[in-house]
Amino acid sequence: MAAGRQIEPREIVQEGAAQLRITWADGRVCRYRAADLRRLCPCAQCVNEWTGERILRAETIAEDLTMQDVELVGRYALCFRWSDGHQTGIYSFRYLRELCERAEGTGEDDREES
Repeated sequence: MAAGRQIEPREIVQEGAAQLRITWADGRVCRYRAADLRRLCPCAQCVNEWTGERILRAETIAEDLTMQDVELVGRYALCFRWSDGHQTGIYSFRYLRELCERAEGTGEDDREES
């Protein structure tokens, strides 16, 4: 798992309405599809706060879902306003980095040359 400076984003770019790209301080580049992020929303409406069980059923999220807005939350997270009206999830940078590493395995990854 990434630690310290590695989980700080160097650049956050919304690429069209349905994709986000984050370049991390260690050079790793992670791309996220809107529908995938929405399906993994960490908020209490989507995940049971007591059990950690996912309440949101992935199949209820349309593939063509879009990000209508992306906002920084302090210096630690992003909040999205989705085209389905949902907007309560706070995606910490640590969580976003973990999602990327899980999706890619922890082996090879995209790195930008510094």
